[in-house]
Amino acid sequence: MPLYEFSCGSCRKKFTVLCSINDRDNPQQCPNCSAISSQRLVSRVKMVRSEEQIMESLADPSALSGLDENDPRTFATWAKKMAREMGENMDEEIESMAQEEFSGGDQADGAPGPSLPVDDDQ
Repeated sequence: MPLYEFSCGSCRKKFTVLCSINDRDNPQQCPNCSAISSQRLVSRVKMVRSEEQIMESLADPSALSGLDENDPRTFATWAKKMAREMGENMDEEIESMAQEEFSGGDQADGAPGPSLPVDDDQ
C-alpha cells in the first residue's frame, strides 16, 4: 500500500497515511486534531529506503564534493541535506548555528568571525 500526504481542513497540518488506492480519495482522520476534513495532496514520490541504504548514501565521498568546511553557508546546506536524509527537519536549528558561526559567535581564539554580507539595495 502506498503512502499518501493529506492536509487537514481544520488545523491545516500535513500528515501522511498508509492506505489502499481505493481509499486514497476519501478524507482521512487527522492525527493532530482527529478531524475528518482532510484533502489528499499531490506530493513528490518518496522512496522508502532501509537505514543501511541511507547510511551508504551518506558515506558516499561524492556527497562531500563542493563542501567548504570554512564556509558556514555551504556547511549549513550540507547539514540540512543530511538531516533530511535521516528523516529529521532541523532547518531552523542549522540556520541558527550557521548564523552564529557566520557572525563569529563562539570563536575559540577570540578573533572576530566573518561579517554577514550586506545587501545595499534594501
